Amino acid sequence: MGPLAALLAVYALFCALAPATFLGALNLATMLRQTAVVAVTSLGMTFVILLGGIDLSVGSGVALTGVVVARALQSGAGALSAVAIGVLVAALAGALNGALTAHAKITPFIVTLGSMSVLRGVAKGLAGEQKIDAEPRGLETLMTGGANALMPSGVWLALALALLGAVVLHYTVFGRHVVAIGSNVQTARLCGVPVERVILAVYALAGALTGVAGVLEFSTLTVGDPTDSLGLELEAIAAVVIGGGSLAGGQGSIAGAMLGALLMTVIKTGCTHVGLPNWVQEILTGVIIVVAVGIDRFRRR
Repeated sequence: MGPLAALLAVYALFCALAPATFLGALNLATMLRQTAVVAVTSLGMTFVILLGGIDLSVGSGVALTGVVVARALQSGAGALSAVAIGVLVAALAGALNGALTAHAKITPFIVTLGSMSVLRGVAKGLAGEQKIDAEPRGLETLMTGGANALMPSGVWLALALALLGAVVLHYTVFGRHVVAIGSNVQTARLCGVPVERVILAVYALAGALTGVAGVLEFSTLTVGDPTDSLGLELEAIAAVVIGGGSLAGGQGSIAGAMLGALLMTVIKTGCTHVGLPNWVQEILTGVIIVVAVGIDRFRRR
């Protein structure tokens, strides 16, 4: 209930400070659109953090997906084919992270820090270090949905994925295995949990969700930008931690991560509506991350 209470309090605060522009269904719909990419990325990050890992490569993965989709469309591929190729590339990148973590026994922080740079470099190489303009072939409607659509299909997709992720986490053996490994990997291994296989699957799943987020980002920009989504990994991690996730593993929820992602969007949008500069928003985001981690440590103690 903590993240929900914080979200309602912050929303009420900005409604009081800027009622003419902030309060209203149109602005709420706009914030939901802006939250979709972070929310989908946070889904995969929730599983990774529950596992006791971390993924610093999601921002680069979103940028790479956008470039791959734009390049595929530019080469004459259909919209569905381009989306499938982009998501597949991101999933393979995530699987590689999982393989290096599970089988090579390299710390997730180091693995994903390296892949963050590698994926960004690959995106720049594919794009020739410039934006790729491509005919979106209907993909732009994912985040626009027409002139009168308050809730485009991309937002509904994010909500559907969140619901599916919650079901997987709470009602499947795979979800229980993820929590068990994050709680105590040695005990989970002794209980027969296939630790390496679960780690590989979680990172592949996180990569695929990063690919979906990249498709939504391409739908918003309608160009493949290799420099896009810088810092997205920090926003996703912050959303999970704000939502009650523990960086030590074994604790977190899909609903909490979604509330955390929406809370960050509300803060950014509210700061804009009351006239605060961008650097103040960045300071607030950093403070929120530190406070959320501090609360988590206090609670665990």
